[in-house]
Amino acid sequence: MLAPTPPQAAPLHGRRAAWLLAVALAATALPGCDMLGIDTPAKQAERREAEGKAIGAACRHTQRSLEDCYASNPKASKAAIFAGWREMDEYMRENDIPPATPTARPAPPAEPQEEVVGSDGHGTPAAPNGGKPATGDGAATSGPRNAPPTGSIVPNLAPAAQKAPGR
Repeated sequence: MLAPTPPQAAPLHGRRAAWLLAVALAATALPGCDMLGIDTPAKQAERREAEGKAIGAACRHTQRSLEDCYASNPKASKAAIFAGWREMDEYMRENDIPPATPTARPAPPAEPQEEVVGSDGHGTPAAPNGGKPATGDGAATSGPRNAPPTGSIVPNLAPAAQKAPGR
């Protein structure tokens, strides 16, 4: 005689199978969210805190005051900037690290001046007043000094006070 076989499990039907399939897909897909770069509020706060500390540490290393740091980085948390500044201060004191001196930014290159060649063959630098060469005689433009320049669109709202004829 043959041994009796155990009863077979009933196949999953309908809603139960769909629910288990959805749970299995969600369980495999959710761990990938970290790889997609989706930030959670906790991650954003942690990143802002780290950026503030880095800003504060850089300010301390270059001998900038906290007030300058706060003013130049208004979006960063003041508490984070101070924490980074304080940590860098302790680190620099412990290891006898001299502060870095900030280098001056190079000046923008000056525009080359135009040279006006006169009839005598000698060049003179062009004046900033429309390219007319400077005469050096001190005579400015003709006309009263308080009058608007020629071609101005500004109306003369208050004419100069004229003296009344003497009696």
